[in-house]
Amino acid sequence: MRELLWRKEDCQKFYQEHEGRFFYQRLVEFMASGPIRAYILARKDAIQLWRTLMGPTRVFQARHVAPDSIRGSFGLTDTRNTTHGSDSVVSASREIAAFFPDFSEQRWYEEEEPQLRCGPVRYSPEGGIHCAAGAGDPGPACRRPVGL
Repeated sequence: MRELLWRKEDCQKFYQEHEGRFFYQRLVEFMASGPIRAYILARKDAIQLWRTLMGPTRVFQARHVAPDSIRGSFGLTDTRNTTHGSDSVVSASREIAAFFPDFSEQRWYEEEEPQLRCGPVRYSPEGGIHCAAGAGDPGPACRRPVGL
């Protein structure tokens, strides 16, 4: 997890694939209007699960089809729909690099992800990460940090 404040130029670069579309300017302005909280979700089918939790992009549709979704509950308009989620693994890799430039996806898969499969996992609020807990470790502290 990382909280950041992007300038308008950062948002324009992030959404450059939508440049020229009618909603682009409003989307960029909304994203630059306040803090952003970015997450890397690691789970089998994480993209599809997150997209289900978010609900449809169009808020009107979300309110009727998925009223308990994030967008159905909190979305204001289609460009102020409260949340963003990658639509594919390729997009996720590109977007992770934009929000977490120091994160190495390859290193995570090779070194850190296997640790998460070895046993109990705990959340470290100090680091904003999940980590593998040491064997028999009853406390909340993470002995082997995983992630950023």
